[in-house]
This record gives sequence, structure tokens and C-alpha cells, in this order.
Amino acid sequence: MTFHFPFENTYARLPDRFYARVVPTPVRAPRLIRVNTELALNLGLDPDWLAGPEGLEVLAGRVVPEAAEPIAMAYAGHQFGHFVPHLGDGRAILLGEVIDQQGVRRDVQLKGSGRTPFSRGGDGRAALGPVLREYVVSEAMAALGIPTTRSLAAVVTGETVARETPLPGAVLTRVATSHVRIGTFQFFAARGDLEGLRLLADYVISRHYPEAAHADRPYRSLLELVIVRQAELIARWLLVGFIHGVMNTDNMSIAGETIDYGPCAFMDEYHPTKVFSSIDQLGRYAYANQPQIATWNLARFAETLLPLIDENQQQAIKQAEGVLERFSARFEAAYLAGMRQKLGFSTEADGDLELAGEFISLLATNHVDFTLAFRRLSDAAGSVPAEADLRILFRDKQGFGTWAERWRSRLMREPNHEDERRTRMRAVNPAFIPRNHRIEAMIEAAGEHEDFAPFEELLLVLAKPFEDQASFARYMDPPQPHERVCQTFCGT
Repeated sequence: MTFHFPFENTYARLPDRFYARVVPTPVRAPRLIRVNTELALNLGLDPDWLAGPEGLEVLAGRVVPEAAEPIAMAYAGHQFGHFVPHLGDGRAILLGEVIDQQGVRRDVQLKGSGRTPFSRGGDGRAALGPVLREYVVSEAMAALGIPTTRSLAAVVTGETVARETPLPGAVLTRVATSHVRIGTFQFFAARGDLEGLRLLADYVISRHYPEAAHADRPYRSLLELVIVRQAELIARWLLVGFIHGVMNTDNMSIAGETIDYGPCAFMDEYHPTKVFSSIDQLGRYAYANQPQIATWNLARFAETLLPLIDENQQQAIKQAEGVLERFSARFEAAYLAGMRQKLGFSTEADGDLELAGEFISLLATNHVDFTLAFRRLSDAAGSVPAEADLRILFRDKQGFGTWAERWRSRLMREPNHEDERRTRMRAVNPAFIPRNHRIEAMIEAAGEHEDFAPFEELLLVLAKPFEDQASFARYMDPPQPHERVCQTFCGT
């Protein structure tokens, strides 16, 4: 039997305390849901083989492919502000690493593949619903151009998992530029393991931030580069109305990718305090809090690097604080640049941030759908009559009209033709997002009726989020009152 996984593993070369060697727990009767053909080809894998009987055995965790070195990674983390020194992959197993067509090293991981030494009493399994949610949302994020983990395949296991009720089990094959987290650094820092901390930092620099190796102070440079990626990532989240839902330090990728899609959601009606996660009772991870939480998480990362930045702790703290202060400016610059694009501005002018803020405030006070408003704004920028379709979304017609006059006055200073402006805006203001009610309907169809047609159709639509798709126009619509999903749930 030949396994077509050209693994080239590096994390498994680190000392044993970085992980636990473990093999997936076989499942009873796996069936393939889907293989991501485009991603498989980019990873140098044969999608037909993956979808066949031999590939299914690997994707279900029943057979470990040749050259794989399955491990569960160790990490710690702050969960809702409370530090837990011993977490780790409790239901995920990293099979190994492959080099994609762009020369980037990518992890291939099975999620829901059984218990590990880090399971902490859990079953190590995943339910079908969370697997489908992560598959859909992560692929939607990729299509939106936002750094993210990807989904290579999903299978049902033929077994049930015990949550509040028995649910069908599934395994997700996840691909990531890295599964190293802020919490991974915290794991070694909490143990006073300076050697392990240095080995981890050197590994991350070599794999993800090679430019830091040539800096005068490599570990301070590492902190700076991670801050830049996180600032830009969070800005991109806000620009599409995304709420991660559980921004614990163990859910923050050191490579600057969106990772761990648990109780995540895209907003329908805009409000800065919007929360969907059922476990976020106090709104810690609300939409508008995400930049602040990212800063807090990065401060925890900086704490782990202090002994590497400078032997003198006070000097190390001073340097780290200076670097951390740059997050806000970097985030604001990325957010404003993105918001200018969403509003149709290709040039910079004083007052742009205020104009954007006023529009956002109008969305909140008028309970307007975030995605629909910006998409219609794109059309209004290209045609004054099209403004009527945007205006109808607002209860406060006068307030919107006053803002629209200022917006059009600002557009008059732009060099672009109306048609070009409309095209540019529609390339950043999506028509389609993975709306919560569509995801829930998809999960219900699959879980209760074994009907994966809504799952496939949703993926088809979300693969082209910026294009008009007349036959799928209904996917643009916000939920009706009876369709609204107010809470999302973690899959553990």
C-alpha cells in the first residue's frame, strides 16, 4: 500500500517535552464527506487517491501514512483571562509537514482523531457539526483573502460522541502554516524552561520569520514581527464583521493565521458589542474588543520572551513595552486602509476615519446588516440611483442622507471613474459570507438527515464571495427574525 504524503517533519525533531508521540484512535465505519481538491493539489497530494479507500483510511485516522510522525503538541494558555499551565492538543494529532507549491511548509493535522495525553478527561473526538462549521468558515476566510488554517478533508466516523446529546462523530483534516501558539511559548515559560523557550523561538524564527535571524536583537525582532501580523489579521477580521469568539492565548497562532474555529460567527446586524459565543458570558471577546484582546494576548507573549530579549529584566521589560506600543498604530493603519477601500477611497484625506466611524455608527443605531450595507454602498458609488437600495436599509433617512452627502463630496476628490470605483469596492465588500443561519441549516441537514447537499452548495457559493451569483442570490439575504442565530457553541 502506497501513501502519497511527502512528509518532511521538523517539529518532531525538537525534544520530547515539546509534544507527546501518539497515534490516532481507529474509528468504526468512516465515510468520506469531502476532499478539498484545490488544496490537495497545492500540497502536492493526489485528491483522487485521498478520496479513495486507501486515502479514507488515512483521513479517518485508521492508518498512519509512511513518513508520518504523529504527535500531540504541548501548550498552555490563558482561557478567558485565567492561566492554565497544561493544555495541549487534546483531540488533535499532527501527522507531519509537507511543502506546498509555493514552497511553504504546512502542517497536516487530524482533528477529532482520539484521546491524547493532553485530553484532560475528554474523549478526543469531534462532533459532525463543529467539523462542518470549521470546514465552511475556514474555507470562506481563505476565499476572502484572510490568513487562515484550511480544511483538506472531512469524514464521518460511523460513531457517536457524547455531548449534551449523542451526536454523529467526524474527523477534520486541517492544514496550517503552523500550529505553534502564544500558549506554546507560555508552556515553557511557566516551567522556567529557558532552553526550551530558546529552542522554540529559534524554531519559529527559522520557519516563519527568517528575517529576525539577521536582526541585532532576534527575539525582540520576533516579537515585532508577530505583532505586525496579528495587528493586520485582527483588522481584517473587523473589516468583514468576523468574531472569533474565543481569543484565548492558546487559540492565537504565532504565524498570524486565524485558527481554532469554535464558537465563531459573522455578524448580520452590526453592533460593536456583538457576542455569539455561548461561553462568553461577559462579552470579553465581543467584536469591538478583539483589538484590545489581541494586545493583551501579545503582552503575554512578550512576557515569555523577556529572558531572551535581555538578561537584565528591567531592560527587557522596557524594550518589550516599546514594541507592544506599536500594535495600536499598526492595527489602526491597517483598519483605516481597509476601511478606505470599503468606502471607495484610493487616496488619503483628513477626516476619512471619522467618516467611516459615522457610517459604522449609523449601521448600529439603525440595526443595519453589515455585509449588505457595504455591498450596496459599492453599487451606490458607481450609480447615484443605486443609492436608493442602500437608503432603504436605514430607518433614519435624514441621518443617512446627511452622511451620504459628505461621502459623495469626498468621492468627488477621487481620481477614479465611477465604474472603476465600483469594481474596486466590490472586490473588497463581499456579497456572500457564511451567515450563521445558513451554517446551522447545513449542520441540521447533515446531522439529522445525512444530507450534505447544503454543505456542498454553501462551499460553492462561498468560494466566490465577491462575485455576483444570481442563482444563489438568496445566500446574500440576512436572516428573517425566526432564522436568527444568537448563540454559537464550542465543539468540545
